[in-house]
Amino acid sequence: MKNRVALVFGATGLIGSEVVRLLLASDEYAEVHAVTRKELGIESNKLRAHLTDFSDLSSLQLPDNISDVFCCLGTTQKKAGSKEAFYAIDFQLAFDLSRLAREAGAQQFLMVSSIGAEAGSSNYYLKVKGELEEAVRGLSYTCTKVFRPSLLLGERAEQRFAEGLAGSVLPHLSFLFQGPLRKYRPIEGTAVARALVAGALEGGNGFCVLEGDEIAKLAG
Repeated sequence: MKNRVALVFGATGLIGSEVVRLLLASDEYAEVHAVTRKELGIESNKLRAHLTDFSDLSSLQLPDNISDVFCCLGTTQKKAGSKEAFYAIDFQLAFDLSRLAREAGAQQFLMVSSIGAEAGSSNYYLKVKGELEEAVRGLSYTCTKVFRPSLLLGERAEQRFAEGLAGSVLPHLSFLFQGPLRKYRPIEGTAVARALVAGALEGGNGFCVLEGDEIAKLAG
């Protein structure tokens, strides 16, 4: 067994829950820390759950031996209830946790964003995702990898009607996504999770963005 230590934000979501599963099954990781509001319902001697009130992070104590940080936090404006509530989760909470991890000594950061993320976007969702990318880049992790998947396929704890409808139709139309459109092909959340873990083990330096085929290739 190797001695890598992982820290996961968003461990109960579509991608985050699979990341946790993969990390616990990997001999490369000695410990997996998950910052969460509720119990994960997983039993493993490698898992360390940090039950946290996300409205007050002052009591959160992170380990000082983190090798890889996985940020899989995300919601929708509809679920959050307002633009302000959405921003509080998708930007502020994600950034605050990422900053705390960096201050604790973490060197490598892997984040799930979205295809089309751009701080100057007229689409509020993509604008916030883009702003988070820029803010995290400013934390100067030794290695930062931003994953921008298109429509995510997979079973969620909560059903999103529009995504469910699109997810049942678009996979049958993947042949239409060719050339520059390939990066918009739907992708399984489990594949993105595999890519995140593979990207962590691959390592690197600097800041990079991965989309479409780059994510699929890492997923294997």
